Amino acid sequence: MAMPRGIDYEIDDECCNNPEILNEDGMRVCKNCGIVLGRAYISAEKRAYTAIEVKNRRRTEPRWRNFGPRTVIGINSPDAKGQVIGGKRGAMFNRLSKIQGSLVSSIERNYWEARPKINQLAQKLNIPDHILETAWKIYSEVARQKLTMGRSIDGFVSASLYAAIRIHDFPRLLEEVVDVALMPLRSVHRSLGLLVRNVLPVLHLKYKPVSPEPLIFRFGNDLNLSVLVQKKASDLLKTALRHGLQKIGKDPKGLAAAALYMAAKSSNEKRTQTEIADATRITEVTLRTRAKQIKLSL
Repeated sequence: MAMPRGIDYEIDDECCNNPEILNEDGMRVCKNCGIVLGRAYISAEKRAYTAIEVKNRRRTEPRWRNFGPRTVIGINSPDAKGQVIGGKRGAMFNRLSKIQGSLVSSIERNYWEARPKINQLAQKLNIPDHILETAWKIYSEVARQKLTMGRSIDGFVSASLYAAIRIHDFPRLLEEVVDVALMPLRSVHRSLGLLVRNVLPVLHLKYKPVSPEPLIFRFGNDLNLSVLVQKKASDLLKTALRHGLQKIGKDPKGLAAAALYMAAKSSNEKRTQTEIADATRITEVTLRTRAKQIKLSL
């Protein structure tokens, strides 16, 4: 591969005896000693033939939306050379921008506002991609039914993501979604009720209640408990439910926290009631009550 002129590609004298030069973030760095040898310039790259080579070669290629026009005409945008557009051309682009805005439908404008919000919310909560796809499918049906007219888009975004979490039985709580979205709990509850009544039956999706079993492993990781303790807590809860413990009307967080407390208490990884109550977002009174109920059912 031909190198541009005027650039020094020689190995520095201060480098180690066994240099191994890598290109890291636009710099040429020796892997063995860490010395920086200069900038890495790209010239006459080889062609990419496989999908992996194309993916590795990609740097700043824009990612287009799957809805709406790909080109957005700005009002005060400079030209390709970075120069300010003159008066006549600026007026022309202003008219084109208004015409383009009138051609975009209301549902596309709704998507433009909702898609970044739901992606950002899922990223903050570490939601997998398959749950995010279900959430966007639910919100798309919300927009098609025009349920957002006169209501908050942020509320429906949060409700759609939480409904997808419940459909896939993922260990995330409604309080966590509300805290990250910075939305009132009442607004998300109202939007969630509309989703369950009007949207999920159309999509043939089943809303599942919160199960305490996945929460045991979620809270166990937050409390730095070993897998053995988490497995023991899960077995305790399953045994209690099999022997007649009723979980209807009980907060699943309380059952999961009580099982973890009993399993940790019988091992060398003891946790205080305050630590478990704070991690699971319940009160210590609820923790003690649920622990007594599980103990009586064993």
